[in-house]
Amino acid sequence: MKRSFLLLFILSLNACDNNSGQTSQSQPKFSDKPLTSVVEYTFGVHPLHNPKQLLDIYGPLVDYLNQHLTGVVLKLEASRNYAAFEEKLYSRQFAFALPNPYQTIESESKGYRIFGKMGDDENFRGIILVRKDGGIQAVSDLKGKKISYPAPTAVAAAMLPQYYLHTHGIDVNKDVENLYAGSQESSIMNVYLQTTAAGATWPIPWKNFQKDQPDKAKELEVKWETTTLPNNALVVRDDIALEIVNKVAELLLALHTHPAGQAILARIPVSKFEAAQHETYKPTRTFLKTFVTTVRPIVP
Repeated sequence: MKRSFLLLFILSLNACDNNSGQTSQSQPKFSDKPLTSVVEYTFGVHPLHNPKQLLDIYGPLVDYLNQHLTGVVLKLEASRNYAAFEEKLYSRQFAFALPNPYQTIESESKGYRIFGKMGDDENFRGIILVRKDGGIQAVSDLKGKKISYPAPTAVAAAMLPQYYLHTHGIDVNKDVENLYAGSQESSIMNVYLQTTAAGATWPIPWKNFQKDQPDKAKELEVKWETTTLPNNALVVRDDIALEIVNKVAELLLALHTHPAGQAILARIPVSKFEAAQHETYKPTRTFLKTFVTTVRPIVP
């Protein structure tokens, strides 16, 4: 035991020896620069796509923001369906979020503030897909049939299409069976698989489906389109420092002005992000009141 202790002591002395005049590599190194802590904030995007595809599409956007932020790291989070996303949003788990217009309005009562939105409002409309060989020609042909949607709280892909059907003689509570499939892709796939006679979505998921699954897409067609509303919003939780919000907003709103940003936007796809506030969604609030009065409760 004594020999082991003596050997250990000698080895320790040798490790600390500095015969060459150089500092041993085992010695701690000190820096005059203060250590800075990095704060992580979650960025949640509502289920525009399935979780894997959403991470692939929005990952480059969040990576770009992180490259230009100091002391802050944004972590992108996908949700498996609308209900899961809404639970996280309404319990304030997201610092930043990209919700749909209904979720945006609801989030304001939970302490979120609107600071921007996706552009291209002309694309924020519902479309109703049918199979080309499905025999659906008129809206009245849908009576007694099953129709798929992503979720009851999807504005463009459920509420606008259901309001369209309502104004064209279909009572969506009695004349058809409504299937809420959980995602945009699922709503489309139900039509392809003939589980439903028609399916609702909106232009961006339909364009992505045409690109990713052209063989399936060619068997479907857009039969009807709805009117438009303001596009999806950018919101921030009310406890996030203003300087951080302003920097994130500055980066997002300038994406369309340079090639790197344009490439990111093309993946989504959207031409730009633009400034927005509470008043921007007045048309949406008006529509939701009409929808609840004439069609159904928003959450059936």
